[in-house]
Amino acid sequence: MHKVMKDLTVELGADQPGTLGKAFDTIAKAGINVDGFAEIAGTLHVLTGDAARSRTILESGGFRVTREDDVVVVEVSDRPGVAASIFRQLGNESVNVNFAYLATNNRLTVGAANVAKAAEIVARAGALA
Repeated sequence: MHKVMKDLTVELGADQPGTLGKAFDTIAKAGINVDGFAEIAGTLHVLTGDAARSRTILESGGFRVTREDDVVVVEVSDRPGVAASIFRQLGNESVNVNFAYLATNNRLTVGAANVAKAAEIVARAGALA
């Protein structure tokens, strides 16, 4: 089973201890659960069930949300080759993956140039995985 959700790209600002914790604390204090995330070099991708509210909360906490993208979220099996199969199928059908990360409960999150086509492929690939 798959669904399309929103991923927020958040610029954390200057690299200093505690910034990532502050971002998550801001979200948690609003009672919003984080379903998935990836942080690389001061850029946080965050997946929640309420992207609009998360964006408002993060911005009010002093963080800059630079993007809000549709992403495909699909349950996958935890075994060798599953990610390889999904990404191979996306590549075989010329879908460019912009970013990807794991979310809670063995779910794969994929941001792609063509989300509708990615959703179709990921749903089919995820069912086989």
